[in-house]
Amino acid sequence: MFARLREEGRLALIAYLTVGYPRPALTPALVEAAAGAGADAIELGIPFSDPLADGRTIQATSQLALKAGVTVAHALESAKAARMQTEVPLLFMTYLNPILAFGLDRFCRATQAAGIDGLIVPDLPPAESGDLRTIAGTAGIDLVFFVAPTSSDAAIEAASRAATGFIYCIAVTGVTGARVQLDPAVLPLIAKVRRHTSLPVVVGFGISKPEHLAALQGQADGVIVASALLDAIAQAPDDPVAQVRRFLTQMRVKPAP
Repeated sequence: MFARLREEGRLALIAYLTVGYPRPALTPALVEAAAGAGADAIELGIPFSDPLADGRTIQATSQLALKAGVTVAHALESAKAARMQTEVPLLFMTYLNPILAFGLDRFCRATQAAGIDGLIVPDLPPAESGDLRTIAGTAGIDLVFFVAPTSSDAAIEAASRAATGFIYCIAVTGVTGARVQLDPAVLPLIAKVRRHTSLPVVVGFGISKPEHLAALQGQADGVIVASALLDAIAQAPDDPVAQVRRFLTQMRVKPAP
């Protein structure tokens, strides 16, 4: 996917959806809508009770999904159903505790069987990821690791060595959430990461407007749109599928000069 988009000269637009939000049965339809509206890949967040990297929006959607009974097993079934609707790459974003509770081997086998291509675990440091890297690699699942404007060269190098899918550059210092402007530290961060790896570089946290995509064109390989998309879904509870289509279509609109 990244190679194809690089040839086309455009960024990958990766949409984040919380599994089970706004209603448990809707996730496959939302995935299909996102892919149909131009999302090049989709990140599915497995709800967790202590999402330390997530801001207010994703925390709220996760809590609603948990209250509705969404579990890791439900997320796997949703992913399997979503895979039947689209061929775009699918990733899981979850924390380490749910994976360990489910069992590393069992989780990776089930993730592969569900059609998931990649895995993001925000609270797993690269230095402690050996077991998961081995098992995920055997299952053919790529791993993604984070770097931030505050990351040292050693931390960036460690993330670059451990990752197999792409490097996730955090665009702000803090948790997820839509922002008006990009942090000026993100472009130097991308340049620093490029010195350590040839993997694709994707920017997330705070991406919310077409202008953000325009600012990163030619700099990053992709962007992840999360909180802004979930906020948009919350504004249209009666038709979240259509809202996903509207929002992601609008994100591809070229800003006026």
